[in-house]
Amino acid sequence: MSQSDWTVIDAPPLIIEAVDPRHLQALALLGEAAIEARALYPELFAPASPLPTNPPLGEREVYLLAWREGVSVGCGALRRIDAANGEIRRMFVTRQARREGVARALLARLEADALALGYRRLVLETGIKQKPAMALYRAAGWRRIKPYGNFVGDASSVCFGKTLRP
Repeated sequence: MSQSDWTVIDAPPLIIEAVDPRHLQALALLGEAAIEARALYPELFAPASPLPTNPPLGEREVYLLAWREGVSVGCGALRRIDAANGEIRRMFVTRQARREGVARALLARLEADALALGYRRLVLETGIKQKPAMALYRAAGWRRIKPYGNFVGDASSVCFGKTLRP
């Protein structure tokens, strides 16, 4: 195949904005993520358990939505652990927008926001069955760490950490 046979498809621009975590689209994406998690890990969820909600933002916290052509395609949050440490949470990209750089862009923005807010180290947790997420974190310089907080002893969890550098 010659280079002239290639078709390049440019995705429309991605817009990432900070929003209230109770924004309707933030909650819609959270619901979609929860449904996907229940399908991946049915042993962890009671069938009738309610879908999760997002608490309000605290001091030095951020909730991001990624938009493409007016449609929300991803989200991610930065939550405060203490003065020097934050946690990445709620990372999710819709199936239709995967492999288009949305998660990478959200993660980079969350890391930049964390640095601007004075955090020196970040941690996150993902599920053992989420191989693409783990590959993304490794590629972005995150390293596997021992489980922390509620994830200690949880065989379905994999934890990562990253020291931020200006």
